[in-house]
Amino acid sequence: MSFQLKAPYEPAGDQPQAIDALVTGLKKNKRHQTLLGVTGSGKTFTVANVIAQIGKPTLVIAHNKTLAAQLASEYREFFSNNAVHYFVSYYDYYQPEAYVPTSDTYIEKEAMVNEDIERLRHAATQALLTRDDVIIVASVSCIYGLGSPEEYEKVNLKIVKGEKITRAELLRKLISLYFERTNADLSPGTFRSVGNNVEVMPAAERVAYRIAFKADEVESITEIDATTRVTVGRHDALFVFPAKHYVTPKDVLDAALADIEAELETQLKKFEKEGKLLEADRLKRRTRQDITLIREFGYCNGIENYSRHFDRRTEGQPPHTLLSYFPKKADGTPDFLTVIDESHVTLPQIGGMYAGDRSRKLTLVEHGFRLPSAIDNRPLMFEEFDARVGNILYTSATPAETEVQKSGELVEMMVRPTGLLDPEVVLRPVVSKGAFEGQVKDFINEAEGVTKRGGRSLVTVLTKKMAEDLAEFLVKRNIKARYLHSDVKTVERIEILSDFRKGVFDVLVGVNLLREGLDLPEVELVGILDADKEGFLRSETSLIQTIGRAARNVNGRVILYADVMTGSLTRAVDETNRRRAVQAAYNTEHGITPQTIKKEIRDIMGDIASRRAKAVSELAALDTSVYGPKELKKKIKEKRAEMHDAADKLDFETAAILRDEILALETKTGSKSPAKKSKKNVDKII
Repeated sequence: MSFQLKAPYEPAGDQPQAIDALVTGLKKNKRHQTLLGVTGSGKTFTVANVIAQIGKPTLVIAHNKTLAAQLASEYREFFSNNAVHYFVSYYDYYQPEAYVPTSDTYIEKEAMVNEDIERLRHAATQALLTRDDVIIVASVSCIYGLGSPEEYEKVNLKIVKGEKITRAELLRKLISLYFERTNADLSPGTFRSVGNNVEVMPAAERVAYRIAFKADEVESITEIDATTRVTVGRHDALFVFPAKHYVTPKDVLDAALADIEAELETQLKKFEKEGKLLEADRLKRRTRQDITLIREFGYCNGIENYSRHFDRRTEGQPPHTLLSYFPKKADGTPDFLTVIDESHVTLPQIGGMYAGDRSRKLTLVEHGFRLPSAIDNRPLMFEEFDARVGNILYTSATPAETEVQKSGELVEMMVRPTGLLDPEVVLRPVVSKGAFEGQVKDFINEAEGVTKRGGRSLVTVLTKKMAEDLAEFLVKRNIKARYLHSDVKTVERIEILSDFRKGVFDVLVGVNLLREGLDLPEVELVGILDADKEGFLRSETSLIQTIGRAARNVNGRVILYADVMTGSLTRAVDETNRRRAVQAAYNTEHGITPQTIKKEIRDIMGDIASRRAKAVSELAALDTSVYGPKELKKKIKEKRAEMHDAADKLDFETAAILRDEILALETKTGSKSPAKKSKKNVDKII
């Protein structure tokens, strides 16, 4: 099936020539290409056009979950008839196992798995194994270990209407696919037996299938809504993939356990020879306990540390990852397109994962917490990643030297279809030796003028403490201001941005969060304090990205406060002026009058605040004399279905509010245990 791009507009500005250049490069099998697109030039739409013309499965890698969700939503709109999936780490919270020798502190692995994201991961891998019109938007977690695609695909179960099979045989097969039996409501990866029927919910879905038996034969296969129990459809056949990505046949399991025992004996002899008796005892007790658990139950905490043995890999051999699920050509080379979004941030992430993971694992091995084979439970090295992807397209407004060198000539999109120019850049001194106070006073004068015109202002500082102090100082001056930095929780961060756009306050103070990914067309002024403090936050890339926050408003202007023209400052200003000149010339030639971008505020925030107010209001008005236990249970079930539906649409903020409603409703039942169970299941969905 081919990719079918749907959009309410046609390529414009620099987009047509960029699309042609990139497609030509791919047809010539050019390995690396870089799309340099200024803020607001439509990089995602341009890439979507390239995917539609090339027609290959595509992996899009973003540097965080939030950006990945945003991109997945955009690609789903462009390719509504194709398979667009979201693949990120399924941990809401993850603290890796570690040991600190200096303080003799062992930190046990702690993780909270997000059921919805795990389901989306299964949907992604299953789509890759069954379709060729697939786009996967992933975080850097795509370079971490995943089960073998061959084993995962090999053991899928096909249930056919009229098939001769007993109910007991089907139950055994589901258990062999790592499905769990339950008597409660179904969740992904579970099944239950009800009379002559077996109900199963596949790991990648939120609907259930009822397999009805007549004697020793499958009489019917019915798809039902898991919440309402209403029949959705009837099927002649049903494919069921394993409930876990790691699938190990019994003969392989036995061989792996034998290898683990052999490795244990070798490592114990090594420790004893070195006089490390404590380490030897620690390793022996832990490993033998794990072996017993795996043999009896097929699982133990930290089982991934033995993945090299279960995968039958040799020492040092890289693990299977999401990349292993993408198609290959007859000669074994990758046959898919890889897009690395915001490559100046994402590429360093990909390259830095292996070393940090290895350092932590070596310490664990050295002190007897893990076998040496645990080191091979790891992310890919950069060279291994590079060898497992085909043609690569880097996209960024500020590509780094790495992308430029690999690609050679860049494909540039300097022209915005809206006609908007890069903002005017003004350089001003920090002012006197007092520095901070001088530039702040000047910024306040400028921001007050912007506020009178109905616009908004951003100001960036170097530390979290400075952001908090400056916001407090502005408030004391009767300026409506808030701060934003990495300690602010996700939902609160979104609320702040929404209030900022609505005009609840006028000045937003931030640190590094004011660079990539913020779409704030109301911003007329950006102030960069201490712009001459050379470093990560004041590098050429950071400065250009921050300047770009004012590029969506026709009145956009940036003030750089600096006493010294650093190299980064000079290059950032020159590049901004170059881009501004290109757009101005295009506007003159085509008679374009720039217009500020109009974007609904709910694109950032949605109606999360109104949802919360509505939920509180509904809860306060809840009359338990009218809504008895059955009605409450029904309402909770409906809310849970809404929560999972929101997660499917990657609307995690709404899902979080619905989660809170569920917990509040469950307290009305008068029972503490349901609320605890619900919290365990849905907590931290975002």
